[in-house]
Amino acid sequence: MIAAKPPHEVIVEDVEYQRQGDRALLARLYRPKGDGPFPAVVDVHGGAWVGSDRLGNVEFDTALAKNGIVVLALDFRMPPEATYPASLADINLGIRWLKAHAKECGTSPDQIGGFGTSSGGHQILLAAMRPHDPRYAALPMADEHQVDAQLAFVISAYGIIDPLDRYHLVKRIGNAQIAKNHDLFWLTEEAMSEGSPALILKRGEPADLPPALFFQGTAEEFTTAAQLEDFASAYRKAGGEAEIHLFEGEKHIFLREKPSGENTLKAIDLVTAFVKKHSEGALTPPRA
Repeated sequence: MIAAKPPHEVIVEDVEYQRQGDRALLARLYRPKGDGPFPAVVDVHGGAWVGSDRLGNVEFDTALAKNGIVVLALDFRMPPEATYPASLADINLGIRWLKAHAKECGTSPDQIGGFGTSSGGHQILLAAMRPHDPRYAALPMADEHQVDAQLAFVISAYGIIDPLDRYHLVKRIGNAQIAKNHDLFWLTEEAMSEGSPALILKRGEPADLPPALFFQGTAEEFTTAAQLEDFASAYRKAGGEAEIHLFEGEKHIFLREKPSGENTLKAIDLVTAFVKKHSEGALTPPRA
């Protein structure tokens, strides 16, 4: 029997990846000690597009780093400061920042993927599908590094794959707070449609399709397993590689609500294996 490797010690620090006026936007960097380069993920937190911060997934991010994965967890602009697509511009810049500073962060540019939860799962998926969108790539790098925001892979944990469909759902069931959050971030239903990964594929729009992992609970409140299967099927049909994993009995945001739960520990192993499998291959070229 082969003994499991001991967890890495982790160096944790906050870094400034951009400035908006006089305000620094920070990211929490989790860097495993040891000989790199290590694979890496840019982490985008959830919060219905309007809440939380770079510490939203702190337990999960720490666990990934202990497993030998660099994590850069971003703060980004949200309402009332800014609406869509400002956060996508911040995320795009965060990806480019990590690529430009890969060596000092213990990784390499071709080993960097994305991870997000809930609305963060939506945003990292949208960022992965549109790395060259001029709106998303609008913010310049402070030190003029010539890198793009393509990702080697993407992981969406209970991500909102169709914001417009979720908006109609929460209005039907009377969840006024989440409906209000949609309104604050998106402003219009047209924007929800334009920024919907599911509808991007349905419309046949050009998109980057890096290897993708989607996971959620079987008791997920906002995206049914059938909807997720349909999306993954469309992703594959468009030329991408997609894996799905369903955790029995789990509801939305179970990683945050049960940081030591059995299924959260299984999710850590699932994500670790996926990252290490896909972190060293060539980037997937854009679909024509």
